[in-house]
Amino acid sequence: MAAAIRLIPLGGDVTPAIRALGWDWAVEDACAAYLAREAVQLTEAQAEELLNAADTLYDMLVQAIPDPIPDDLLRLLAIPENLWAAVRHSWNDDRHWHLYGRFDLAPTAEGPKLIEFNADTATSLPETAVVQWASLVAAGHTDEERQANGLFEGLEAQLHEWRGLNPDLDPSLLLVHLPDSAEDETNCAVVAEAARAAGFASVHVCSVDAMQVSVAGDERGVWAQTGPDEWQRFGFLFKLVPWEILAEEEPELTADLTQLLLSRDVIVANPAYTLLFQSKGLLAWLWQVFPHHPLLLEAAMEDLPGHYVRKPLFGREGQNVSEVQDGRVTHAEAGDFDHQPHVRQRWAELPTDVQGRKYQAGVFWAGEACAISFRRAAGVITNLSEFVPHILGE
Repeated sequence: MAAAIRLIPLGGDVTPAIRALGWDWAVEDACAAYLAREAVQLTEAQAEELLNAADTLYDMLVQAIPDPIPDDLLRLLAIPENLWAAVRHSWNDDRHWHLYGRFDLAPTAEGPKLIEFNADTATSLPETAVVQWASLVAAGHTDEERQANGLFEGLEAQLHEWRGLNPDLDPSLLLVHLPDSAEDETNCAVVAEAARAAGFASVHVCSVDAMQVSVAGDERGVWAQTGPDEWQRFGFLFKLVPWEILAEEEPELTADLTQLLLSRDVIVANPAYTLLFQSKGLLAWLWQVFPHHPLLLEAAMEDLPGHYVRKPLFGREGQNVSEVQDGRVTHAEAGDFDHQPHVRQRWAELPTDVQGRKYQAGVFWAGEACAISFRRAAGVITNLSEFVPHILGE
């Protein structure tokens, strides 16, 4: 039996505030119906349960990685071999700091269950940190205590810590994103603003195509053009570009970045070791290390009996996710990741509202669990599913 979702309507128009921030993508075109005009009502206890689950799960992820990291685990998780050195190096050096990630949780009637952890390039930062708060303000709710939302403050604290752990590097931060993605650029803009608040002396956002990387002579390092005829070398790099995509599509760039990491010419976040957490193969590994843990769903690399979901290890946006019941595929999403190895995970009944829409909780971790948001859809939750704010109250 699925849990029930309680909703309250949100009046007012959040659009002017969003446009004033330059986030037109959130209210136009394909995203026109992306922002819900109502909020999930959570009790303080329900919010604490979700936040505590994320903190516990992060500790479990860290405990589950053997030291030293064996080749067999890297193969199980489908980590590209040209990243093994960077993964191991960053894991063994605490100066490589995990800034943030997002746990996708199923708030079932039996309590929260881990669906997956977006550890490397989690998005929905602007929606969570600002848009859902703007939604409450537009509706006349101005009490900050009415939302579990410390994401911006969490990012600022993590960036401050990262800078402090690497005092030998120039306190300049380059943030790069995939080309032609206004959404990714806006996510980078949120991190950039937090970096300025955290004391970085120079902060610049650009497409990854505009970044230049050199491993030779006086030009060694990571560079970007910051003005007319003006180039700057950066000590810190934040990339909203998945490590596994870099490894597959840009092997020379991956090799150069690895070399610069090892020689401490630059430091990168999120670090390469977050691939260990990003791989959905870790769901099967976690089930072996913590069998029947109440926060986990049964998972394996082989088919399961009964009702389960099959998904690619590095799939994104709900692509190539299949629902299987008693050996028969009952639903399958199209996508570009079907060539990858797949993990099988026990089906979880997501909570529903009176219209039958399903809800998935997103809990951001930035040093600790710090913010809650929701996505909803009639079927599989994807990146185009509605973003639903939350409000605390009885």
